[in-house]
Amino acid sequence: MNFSYERNFTRWFIIISSLLIVGLILWNTSIFFERLKQDERDKMKIWSAAQAFLDKATEDTDIELTLQILNKNTSIPTIWEDEKGNIIDGLNLPLETRKDPEKLKNYVAQLKTENEPIEMFLSKNRVHKIYYGDSPLLTKIKYYPIFLLLIIFLFIGVVYFFYTTTKSSEQNKLWAGMAKETAHQIGTPLSSLIGWTEILKAEDVNQVYIEEIEKDVERLKTITDRFSKIGSMPKLSKTDIVKATQESFDYLKVRSSNLIDFSLKLPEAAIYVNLNESLYSWTIENLVKNAIDAMRGKGELQLELKQDSNWVYINIKDTGKGISKSKHQLIFEPGYTSKKRGWGLGLSLAKRIIEEYHNGKIKVLSSEINKGTTFQIALKKI
Repeated sequence: MNFSYERNFTRWFIIISSLLIVGLILWNTSIFFERLKQDERDKMKIWSAAQAFLDKATEDTDIELTLQILNKNTSIPTIWEDEKGNIIDGLNLPLETRKDPEKLKNYVAQLKTENEPIEMFLSKNRVHKIYYGDSPLLTKIKYYPIFLLLIIFLFIGVVYFFYTTTKSSEQNKLWAGMAKETAHQIGTPLSSLIGWTEILKAEDVNQVYIEEIEKDVERLKTITDRFSKIGSMPKLSKTDIVKATQESFDYLKVRSSNLIDFSLKLPEAAIYVNLNESLYSWTIENLVKNAIDAMRGKGELQLELKQDSNWVYINIKDTGKGISKSKHQLIFEPGYTSKKRGWGLGLSLAKRIIEEYHNGKIKVLSSEINKGTTFQIALKKI
């Protein structure tokens, strides 16, 4: 069975079903609102008729039922105007509106926009108008769909956040598992290489060859140590970042093309930070290799260390092809690469090492197309 297809089908089924349910709720709310609005208009017509009947009543007219009808309106705001536009009476109006003529005028103008007026025929030449607004209940129902939509969008946002977080967690577990498995797989032939090196020493082989082999063995040990630390919180210790940067720079300079013009600017005094030196060296290596690739093996590469009262900044500047501003964040995503070969994990690992393991920051400080890029690492000083 295609589990990926099944998962996608389930996901879309839930999304479409949710949208249909939301649509039905909004549709029913709209119908209910219109019915309630019509009911209120019918009530106001009855109230207007009762008011007209009371106006025509004589001393012998039984008005008990009429008064009951008039007293039933306890929530709908109402304004009664004569044929000249003068206000005769008002009902269920805010207290502050009654006392302020300007506010009352504005309130009447608002009521006139909410509903069509009801004409009240008192006599042949006396046609008064009843203006009324929506009751508090109707007002709440009117805004109910908006609140419902806000809740739905919030729910969708939470689901999306949960989904992306879960997906990211799964990816992190996958990369961590691959890294640890790689370290484990390297360990076996590495042990064998160490043994063969000892045998070569006993066979009186040229010492220069053995020294070079030992350097590569040590390099493999470093790589194994780096991969084994991915997925678990590495141990940090008080380290001179100036010295650690110098060592990483020297190692990379010797093993890079002579067409790369390296320069290093470091302060003379030591600067201490909490650091895992092995992972920090890996980060510098990834950024430098990324810069060399961007320059296509030829150009100027500058590594500079600055500081302020709280932070130390490591800037790595190249003269490569540059990065467009829209991709400044994207390049740190796992799997993203602009190269024909590679997995696109170098910058992603650098970000994880600096931000998750060292509580630091890493970003593209500046970049210009065909002029170069500057990456910046920021670490908290001790």
